Amino acid sequence: MGSNQNRRSAIKNMLAGTAAITASGMLTSFTQPEQEKQMAADTLKGNINHAVCRWCYNDMTVEQLCAAAKDIGIKGIDLVGPADWPTLKKYGLYSSMCNGAEINLTDGFGDKQFHAQLQKNYSEMIPKVAEAGYKNLICFSGSRRGKDNETGWNNCVEGLKPLVALAEKHNVILVMELLNSKIDHKDYQCDRVSWGAELAKRLGSENFKLLYDIYHMQIDEGDVIRNIREFHPYINHYHTGGVPGRNEIDETQELYYPAIMKAIVATGHKGFVAQEFIPKQKDKVASLRKAVHICDV
Repeated sequence: MGSNQNRRSAIKNMLAGTAAITASGMLTSFTQPEQEKQMAADTLKGNINHAVCRWCYNDMTVEQLCAAAKDIGIKGIDLVGPADWPTLKKYGLYSSMCNGAEINLTDGFGDKQFHAQLQKNYSEMIPKVAEAGYKNLICFSGSRRGKDNETGWNNCVEGLKPLVALAEKHNVILVMELLNSKIDHKDYQCDRVSWGAELAKRLGSENFKLLYDIYHMQIDEGDVIRNIREFHPYINHYHTGGVPGRNEIDETQELYYPAIMKAIVATGHKGFVAQEFIPKQKDKVASLRKAVHICDV
């Protein structure tokens, strides 16, 4: 009996100690009140080029989002096309991931039936991106539609190869996004970083890279930090998002973003990390500011 009591006391003490450590240590980046109070006055460290995805703030005008981003210290806006570039330039912000050449997320380079339209769209957009002084232009594999990996790779290479040559000429990078096929984008083919890396190897150009969306890859394959370390030569851009639900980056979701950001910085990444979560708070700018500071390592 005495032994059991001692064991129970030891366990109780261990649990109390663990709770104290958790409250004061591991989750400091998420919950420390002093940090939240200082956010408005804090300057960012400069190790990460922060960006934000336009679509997450569709209830704000581009002008309003640019003003808020500039105030926070964000350097780029993701997923905007030529119509919005003048507003970004007005605020000294970079179009960190251009869009507007894709058909949609399902009809991509993995299907030959879309090659003619895609090649027309991208042939027109690549020079525009370069002329505006930007570099990254998003693209998609599209849905699998019953194709095996080999067919998907071969189709993507056939569709992308002439465009990669054009991108090389204009110093533009075509960036294929990794999306999860489990929850949000059923049947999407480029749903593993290894799949995208194999496509990059076959294209053999520094002007084709991957957009590693941390939210999507946590859902489909996990092992986020190890995969970033292994495949970073093929990645030139990152998106964030809380799992589950693409929610805000805070203590309610399963990824610990400070550790992931440190892993990204350790690879020597010089591109952008864009916040792509759906704000739940009424003050969406405050949500964005908090996420940027959590990720600023």
